[in-house]
Amino acid sequence: MSLRFLAHCAACAVLLAACETSLRAQTAPAPTAYTITATNSMMVAGQVTKTYRLGSKALVDQSNAADPKAPHIRSLYDLAKHTNLTWSWPDFSGGCGTGAFSGDWGDPFVFSASLLDDLNKQNPKQVGTTTVLGFSAKVLEVSSPDGTMRVWVDTKYGLLLKAQSIPPNGAPRTIIEVTEMSFAPPPASVFAVPANCAAAAAAPLPPTEAERIAAETGDSADNYVNAIYGPGSKNSCAVILRVVRAGTMTPITNRLQVAIDTSYNVDNPPHYVYGMGTDGTQTFSGGGIHEITNQIHNGIVRLGIPPAYFMLDVNLMKPGTGASEALIYRQCFAPTTILLFVVKDADNPSAGGDFLWVKSGKYATLPR
Repeated sequence: MSLRFLAHCAACAVLLAACETSLRAQTAPAPTAYTITATNSMMVAGQVTKTYRLGSKALVDQSNAADPKAPHIRSLYDLAKHTNLTWSWPDFSGGCGTGAFSGDWGDPFVFSASLLDDLNKQNPKQVGTTTVLGFSAKVLEVSSPDGTMRVWVDTKYGLLLKAQSIPPNGAPRTIIEVTEMSFAPPPASVFAVPANCAAAAAAPLPPTEAERIAAETGDSADNYVNAIYGPGSKNSCAVILRVVRAGTMTPITNRLQVAIDTSYNVDNPPHYVYGMGTDGTQTFSGGGIHEITNQIHNGIVRLGIPPAYFMLDVNLMKPGTGASEALIYRQCFAPTTILLFVVKDADNPSAGGDFLWVKSGKYATLPR
């Protein structure tokens, strides 16, 4: 786990805010060659992250000091291509995973700088200077009713080197500590792809969500929002569901069933029971789910003004194939907003599809 764990801790917001005070103006540009090891005991005691970087290559090794025999999780990043390769070490039996990323990949310098920019809202007290791992550091403190946060910050690059939580009555607890920091270029061998990952590294990456949406709709992915992502919008709107084919975006108008549950409760989810007929028709029961198939006209169904989230089932009736079901989070971009169910393969409903809110563009209104 990298330094990003601090973002999940309210107390650490105070900690990191303390580290600013003109710090950015005094620090040098972050290096692009280094080896940094940090122990993070905020969420789980003894989580260790070792980060190697050499130009456009980075390797992040994660382990737990409390269990030296546990496998390490290693992620190799190509910062130029924005791709990553992940495997378990030294046990390679789980295979290798590939992916693409954008934005922050876990560089401790980038992460520290962004948090310090965001959290420069308090006035820390400098209580001294010291040397940590041979590097000059400022010692800063911020006090609150919950106690004191004491931090050590590298004066050259602005990297958080150590942080302690000091309760009003009790011993200090170190919640993060950099135990190794070197700016010598790591050997190129550190970034070598393991032999068992060679095939995965050479294989083409699956499309990103934006690429998939663009391919399905023939439109810019910026015009859509995935409907399964919450939270739902605070404002309400009328919703019209359209069921269309991926690629052509032509409506699917026959052998459709639609069911909805607008009383779904994420804190107490209902138990649904489904029945399947030999012709692919489906029955829906449980919770507040009910069929609205009789409201479908030319592949379009008006859902009224739904709540912030609701359960939706769309069934392309085919023997042996069930409905596509999703918890939909309402997003309103107009008084009447279009919700698309983009079916990947109408001849093979089991391939599923994407529920997409239309923000703008040619599908934002009903076709004439």
